[in-house]
Amino acid sequence: MLSSTDDRFQDIRDAVRDLCAQFPDEYHREVDERRGYPEEFVDALTKAGWLAALIPADYGGSGLGLAEASVIMEEINRAGGNSGACHGQMYNMGTLLRHGSEEQKQKYLPRIASGELRLQSMGVTEPTTGTDTTKIKTMAVKKDDRYVVNGQKVWISRIQHSDLMILLARTTPLAEVKKKSEGMSIFLVDLHQAIGKGLTVSPIRNMVNHETAELFFENLEIPAENLIGKEGQGFKYILDGLNAERTLIAAECIGDGYWFIDRVTKYVKDRVVFGRPIGQNQGVQFPIAEAYIEVEAASLMRWKACELFDAHRPCGAEANMAKYLAAKASWEAANACLQFHGGFGFAAEYDVERKFRETRLYQVAPISTNLILSYVAEHLLGLPRSF
Repeated sequence: MLSSTDDRFQDIRDAVRDLCAQFPDEYHREVDERRGYPEEFVDALTKAGWLAALIPADYGGSGLGLAEASVIMEEINRAGGNSGACHGQMYNMGTLLRHGSEEQKQKYLPRIASGELRLQSMGVTEPTTGTDTTKIKTMAVKKDDRYVVNGQKVWISRIQHSDLMILLARTTPLAEVKKKSEGMSIFLVDLHQAIGKGLTVSPIRNMVNHETAELFFENLEIPAENLIGKEGQGFKYILDGLNAERTLIAAECIGDGYWFIDRVTKYVKDRVVFGRPIGQNQGVQFPIAEAYIEVEAASLMRWKACELFDAHRPCGAEANMAKYLAAKASWEAANACLQFHGGFGFAAEYDVERKFRETRLYQVAPISTNLILSYVAEHLLGLPRSF
């Protein structure tokens, strides 16, 4: 296995690798084939404490930072798994940790850390707004000691395997706020109390084995005590979660990139055509070498984003750039791996086609590459806003 550019977390890497080794390629391949959920794998990660990495020790967690969390996600993907089954618990945690009340944290965090509860879902995206978050239409109207929610969300992942969901909704109509980023609030939704009682879940079958759904809210009642932070400040709160999400997705792409490079490097050394290993040809070597360089560079930007996030400093630019670089690097590595496996790359038993599908997602989600370029152009280069 290729070395990493950073060995500060070797103990974490070794421990996660040992756990992942109990779930070999055959396990993940079988889950993918039946479009299932890796319950045993997620339970093992939870039992070992890895999904509680960001929860402070006072609440039963490990009290680690985003840097350590990123290593966990990276190693899952590098071992051939798919962190998409569980990464929501990592990045959703920040909203509750940083902006929840002490009462909320005491109530939920120890049970999340123990595995009694899963916080795997975040409801932000809507069919007509996409990444234009300030234009969301889902409304939460205060009535006595509760909020009544009406609206629609789409591409909300893992809700079928979660107990709680972070929900962003408007509490003040867009037309009534001074700034479009105002008037949105965050709620913690108990899914067992919500589904079938105002919340309808409609699964979306998609290219990747990634359980996601469309949500319909019709007079869903949420206790007022489930409001996180102050009413109307939800957009500011959600940015923390989005920066953590993009940084962790970057780490997952880095893990994918190393997986593809590990696999293709081994394959082209052993694959002999015309009397010589195909890895002896520069036309094969150079794309692999280029992908490796890009993965290493993306990893450095990942560390920068983690450093800033863990220091509670602005990290939007770094999180976006890390995600862009890592998604691009993993996709280039995926293409090289598939190409040089030839026909075998399309065979399910080699796992290349499965990982190829999984890493392709990150050119689109959780934010598209074009929107990251727009962000950099406007906010870092001072160019006119393009949309």
